[in-house]
Amino acid sequence: MTNRPTRLSTLPAAWELRDSLQRRDISSQELLAQNLERILELNDELGTFVALDADKALTSAKAYDDAREVSLPTLLGGLPLAWKDLVDVEGFPTRMGSAITPDAPAPVSHPLVKKVTQAGSFTIGKTAIPEFGLNAYSENDANPPARNPFDPTRTPGGSSGGAAAAVASGMLAVAPGNDGGGSVRIPAAACGLVGLKPSLGIIPEDLLNGFSAGQTPLTDKRGAPRLAVSGPLGRSALDAALLFDAMTGTRGANSHFEVTKTLDPIHATYAPKHAKERPEDAKLLGRDEPLHVAISTDSPFDAALGSQLSPEALTALETGRRLIEQVGCVVVPEKFEYPEDYHQTFRTVWTGGLSEAPLPPEAEPMLTALARDFRESSRAQSEVEKQAAATRLSQMSRGFRETWGRFDVVMTPALAWEPPEIGFFTREDPERDYVLQCLFTPFTSMVNVSGLPAIVVPVTVTKNGLPMAVQLIGRMHSERQLLTLAAAIEAARGPLLFGN
Repeated sequence: MTNRPTRLSTLPAAWELRDSLQRRDISSQELLAQNLERILELNDELGTFVALDADKALTSAKAYDDAREVSLPTLLGGLPLAWKDLVDVEGFPTRMGSAITPDAPAPVSHPLVKKVTQAGSFTIGKTAIPEFGLNAYSENDANPPARNPFDPTRTPGGSSGGAAAAVASGMLAVAPGNDGGGSVRIPAAACGLVGLKPSLGIIPEDLLNGFSAGQTPLTDKRGAPRLAVSGPLGRSALDAALLFDAMTGTRGANSHFEVTKTLDPIHATYAPKHAKERPEDAKLLGRDEPLHVAISTDSPFDAALGSQLSPEALTALETGRRLIEQVGCVVVPEKFEYPEDYHQTFRTVWTGGLSEAPLPPEAEPMLTALARDFRESSRAQSEVEKQAAATRLSQMSRGFRETWGRFDVVMTPALAWEPPEIGFFTREDPERDYVLQCLFTPFTSMVNVSGLPAIVVPVTVTKNGLPMAVQLIGRMHSERQLLTLAAAIEAARGPLLFGN
């Protein structure tokens, strides 16, 4: 048996820590001390946190410990969390990974931060991202690059790269992210985690950002589908389900959050202590009929870029196929035809907001080369072109849902290759940088366009000791089914072993 790298987490599962906190077997202050010790040990090497307030966190942890003596348990039990540097948290600066943004602390927290805090968590800091969260890696000009705990010479992905590295290395038990083109799923795949991109709108707080008169909650101001949603990153499907419940939960009459309605039924079957009592495979997902799962290597970037999959990605997909058959699914190999104009259409919509951001002229040279290129190329497009792209992407959104909707689940590779080394993208000119990102992550942004949920789950380890994952795309509001399928895959797969 190989040894685990010292940079990888040895924390108990997040759901186990939550249970221990609720039983008072451990205090929030004790757990925080473990987290801070790990951050002190590894953050200089991994570049995970860009802001940290240990004193504020200790005050919050003590408040949870004191309240636990006299009040009902909270959903998260007093877990320490950190938020991406894109999200406002009261008392912390929101730099958005950029050298041009002020470092003044945010006066109020984003509504989702407030919600998850009320569910029983507290914030210890902010995690690293690429500038404005635009990239599939987590390097910028304001902070050191975030690095992958499995191999610090490599990227942890982006834009939730710092969050993923924090969970994978044991700085946190679980972390929230957000996903506009793959920003939860890409880092989850790169760092051996389960990452869930929920259905558009299932977390209502996601629809509060950038809303303006004349648009619907599910579209931008030109009618293009809204792309970004929030989602959990965890070391298992159970951990991801716990945080998903906090992100989607509502308060009950007693002012405490309702039970973990996603986690509980999955835990009842897939928690390790229940392994011997698991039902027959066909019943694992609570269905009389097996799930029909399409498996595909087609991407909407194929026509424009000719994307290719590495042997490691193909091995992961074949392993995923074997595992889902093992848990009772019916696999259907499928050839999907995607629009040839997806690449340019998506880019036009993706970069539109950056071109319209009000920046003083003296700030523009301080942007990263890619952000500056995005801004300039988008400004060169007319409003007619931008409106046409929005309309076209909305058409593609409907088409994706119809195409994939013939199946219960669609399985693809999560990434096209192993996470590359730090600087792999940024050493190129901006146009090549973006193309390489699309080739690295050809299966993620199309899911954001569709509005459907998707999850990544690690299934193999490469000869370089890196995790590789598959992506599972579900029908609208099928998050529980996807998390259950991910848990079933984990149970069939067993522990992944990593060497030094």
